[in-house]
Amino acid sequence: MKSDLFASEHLAEAATFPGMTLQNAKSVKYTVQGEMQALQGSMIAFRGNLQFEHKSQGLGGLLKRALTGEGLPLMTVRGQGEAWFAHEAQNCFIVEVEPGDALTVNGRNVLCFDASLAYEIKTVKGAGMTGGGLFNSVFTGHGKIALICEGNPVVIPVTPEAPVHVDTDAVVGWSEQLRTSLHRSQSIGSMVRGGSGEAVQLKLEGQGFVIVRPSELTPQKKSAN
Repeated sequence: MKSDLFASEHLAEAATFPGMTLQNAKSVKYTVQGEMQALQGSMIAFRGNLQFEHKSQGLGGLLKRALTGEGLPLMTVRGQGEAWFAHEAQNCFIVEVEPGDALTVNGRNVLCFDASLAYEIKTVKGAGMTGGGLFNSVFTGHGKIALICEGNPVVIPVTPEAPVHVDTDAVVGWSEQLRTSLHRSQSIGSMVRGGSGEAVQLKLEGQGFVIVRPSELTPQKKSAN
């Protein structure tokens, strides 16, 4: 059988080392030798002896998710084999977290990660109780995490001389050491008159980087009737 479908860029080759790699721009391949974590429902294929189990967030995590809508609905993957992960054809990117690093990520942008990484759902400091993405997952330790993003993300350096303001619906993640606060960019009078639609942003200060996606809102899927 012949087809462009069987070109080398589409074929899944045998694994040469454990851990995650990009299969292509829209999916991640993970060679499991023990255990890893992934977004529930994100597995699209696997081969080998693997088990998939729901991972409890604990009472604290469940309460935060119930109150904020933010959280990590995870599954644990155990065994020996290969698994492929993707989510709604979003673009995939792999970040290696090194000892001493701390990366805060919006839960909607986490696809999978090494079991060697620790994570905790935390309140974004200075953000109060308004806006979106105000409870993020902070990753620490040593290992890799695969992020998903609608479109190609923009990585913006943050320096003490040049703080960055981001839309709370567009932000993917940032260096945990950055200071955060809410910033109002228009007056109350402007808001009453209709405003620009960009009333409040998250302000990041310090030394590091912030990742934003080229989309402010996720389209709502139509519910089945």
